[in-house]
Amino acid sequence: MIARVRNGFWVVLAMLCLWVLLWSPAAFASSLVERMAQFPNWDGKPPVEAARGDLAYPEWMAGTWTVTSTLVEMSAPLAPEVVTPGFEGNRQYLDRPMSFEVRFGPPASPPRVRSTFPIAQPVAESPPIVADRAFNGLNIARSYLGDAVVSVQVDPDDPNRQITALRGDRQLISIVSGRHRETPDPDRFVATELFNQVFRSSSQIYFNQAESTTAYRRVSPTEIEAEQMTAIYLSPQDPNYFKASDTPRSSLRERPVALYRYRLQLSQPSPERE
Repeated sequence: MIARVRNGFWVVLAMLCLWVLLWSPAAFASSLVERMAQFPNWDGKPPVEAARGDLAYPEWMAGTWTVTSTLVEMSAPLAPEVVTPGFEGNRQYLDRPMSFEVRFGPPASPPRVRSTFPIAQPVAESPPIVADRAFNGLNIARSYLGDAVVSVQVDPDDPNRQITALRGDRQLISIVSGRHRETPDPDRFVATELFNQVFRSSSQIYFNQAESTTAYRRVSPTEIEAEQMTAIYLSPQDPNYFKASDTPRSSLRERPVALYRYRLQLSQPSPERE
């Protein structure tokens, strides 16, 4: 059980990024689509803007979906010099479909704003479609780790901060630092997010940064196909950090130390079957 939790944790670390994924300037046009076409030849991180508020999804993603996620490719570009913990253990998930439920819809409540003075809020025509981060994160984590996952909580003041509690007094803190989204056409949606992650246990603390870049395509009102690519980058606190950079004094061109590619199928019951 301990070995399964240890190996599975690093897959969850990448997978949680998927659901914890704002229109941007035209200068970013097609950059994500082009980036995905270059996988796994990634030399640096994607262009993003500072994460503020939550990630808005298209209207056609609203609802509860059954997801089948399959890891189809993984690589460690800097091996054998630098390999992330649990990388080899994650090979057990190659070509192995994993299923879980996720849901998207209007936010349950707006984030609380700490302020001494009242702030007038603009009236929106309709609320955005966002991920139910706690629900999705818990289902994804438990599909890999089972009852080793105690809970997933989202900061009520900041939807970009999520805490996953694991048995054995362990904790994964994930904070979205940047994101970007594109809509190449009405039936496609592409988004990327960067996460700062901290894994804490009684004996160690581990830092890294993760990227999740996902392209969704609406096939029908009840079916969506997606391709997700995740990357793990070392934190400056890691002793191997400078091995993963182009130069010892530069952090602008950090290279990923682990790469994963997933194929996703999202489905809902057809109306006539309900």
